[in-house]
Amino acid sequence: MSDMSFHIGPIRPPSEADSLLLQITNGCTWNKCKFCGLYKHTRFRTYSADDIKKDIDNMRALADIAEKYRRGSDWDIDGLNIELAGMNGEERQCFAMVANWLINGTGSVFLQDGNSLILRDGRLSEVLRYLKAKFPDVTRITSYGRAENLSKMTAEDFAELKDAGLDRIHSGFESGSDEVLKLVGKGTTSEQQIAAGRAVKAGGIELSVYFMPGLGGKALSEENAKGMARVVNAVKPDFLRIRTCAVKPGTELYRDMEEGRFILAGDDDKVRELKILVSLCEGGGKIVSDHIINLLPYVEGHMENDKSRMLAIIDEYLAMPEDMRKLYQLGRRLCHIGSPGQMGLLPPQTTARLNKICEETPAEEWDMMINSIIARYI
Repeated sequence: MSDMSFHIGPIRPPSEADSLLLQITNGCTWNKCKFCGLYKHTRFRTYSADDIKKDIDNMRALADIAEKYRRGSDWDIDGLNIELAGMNGEERQCFAMVANWLINGTGSVFLQDGNSLILRDGRLSEVLRYLKAKFPDVTRITSYGRAENLSKMTAEDFAELKDAGLDRIHSGFESGSDEVLKLVGKGTTSEQQIAAGRAVKAGGIELSVYFMPGLGGKALSEENAKGMARVVNAVKPDFLRIRTCAVKPGTELYRDMEEGRFILAGDDDKVRELKILVSLCEGGGKIVSDHIINLLPYVEGHMENDKSRMLAIIDEYLAMPEDMRKLYQLGRRLCHIGSPGQMGLLPPQTTARLNKICEETPAEEWDMMINSIIARYI
């Protein structure tokens, strides 16, 4: 790495798209989930506090360069581009991130990779305080955290991290059903999820958890949703983010599907799971649909106040004739439309092309075709 570059990991939540990315660990501590292939060839490691501080120093140095081109509320973009052109590849990527972060003005920082909360013995608090000292205008710091590890921490542990600057934890619960969690090799239990979630909340940190409709396949579809609702009601997270299950080629779950051990849930199954979840969830948290792989992106809102509106959107879809549901599925998956109400806005030639695909695809191949499309987005 060059003098002013810093480590950047491969992923972050969509809600952190405009955040500055600070890599604390590399890879995933578990790395055995059957639906994920992201870190299969990455050996997990943590970075030392000194290494992370050096990255923060480099971020600060790049930010100071970028700040020279601030013109009140505007920016000298040409000047930034000239500065960018004079840097090497690694520095260029890092400078572009820092400059865009400053221009967007979110003030948010996301800690990478898959389980930054594994950094213990005060190291994470030390790093957080150093980050806040170097960037006093930071407004929010968030991180991924694995439920199994979070469940071993106390409310006092989280309160310490909150005091040091950590504001929100994202945790991929994926399902609240122990049967589904075991099926996909998640390595956690629903009781660990509940213990983890309650401790995070008691420590004063916002909690964002994830649910994957379809993760249990057809056999455990209803159980997947009911189990998640039970966990959500016990934890009452601030955010429940929907991440529709897509079985990606190269993963263990895909091999299970090819060999008949896992029967793919279709879009209609996943929507029915969403209906169960919305119906059963209680509390003041918010359901968020912030990923392109979700079929009904407007099913989001507060679990109490917006429940009837979300259920109406789901029922509108389920009441559509099967051929119209398939047309919508395909149109949505190919990014032509964002809701059933937009189907009438499709150009006639696009509608004709989509209908032709619908008519020519055998019923037994439909779910696999849709899965192959959405798997490209993850």
